[in-house]
Amino acid sequence: MKRRLHLYARFERFWHWAQALLVLALFVTGFEIHGTFSWLGFERAVKVHDYLALTLLILVIFAIFWHFTTGAWRQYLPTRDNLGAMVRYYVGGIFRNEPHPTKKTELSKLNPLQRITYGALKLLVFPVQIGSGLLYFFYDKLPGWGISLQLGTIAFVHTAATYVLLSFVIAHVYLTTTGHRPTTNLKAMIVGWEEVEDDEAESVR
Repeated sequence: MKRRLHLYARFERFWHWAQALLVLALFVTGFEIHGTFSWLGFERAVKVHDYLALTLLILVIFAIFWHFTTGAWRQYLPTRDNLGAMVRYYVGGIFRNEPHPTKKTELSKLNPLQRITYGALKLLVFPVQIGSGLLYFFYDKLPGWGISLQLGTIAFVHTAATYVLLSFVIAHVYLTTTGHRPTTNLKAMIVGWEEVEDDEAESVR
């Protein structure tokens, strides 16, 4: 027997996909600014990159508000429960078709490794990325604010955070295909519902 769990609220799905599109567009314009390829042209790429970054910043502010007003921030609290089992699963068990060590519920959607990874992303990588981006954008005003930083240092930090984020995106896309079927997790993030076996649907009431 299977049952359906409603895992992702409408706004949760909206900010996930909006964030994904904005981040991908920022990758494209950012790499063009660095001279990796030529498409929009340097000046236009810079302008588009700035507008995209501002839009993402606004989205992040709304997402933070939503997480705290709904209590969804608790999803990211780290836990050691089943942490070792999850590491063993991702290292080898997933390739032997072993059962997943943790089960999703409406109140606990993330496994222990996801909690740590997403928490680090939101508390470390994003702040560094956004902070260095703002320093880059307002660089000509920094001396007047009493801030002395080399542009090359800011650019290095911003680029390093970009590669960390890019690595996460690649791993995230791959792991999305490791559900019951390759499209299971993708479909759940589109429609909000996921079908699970009855013994996996350990809903907390």
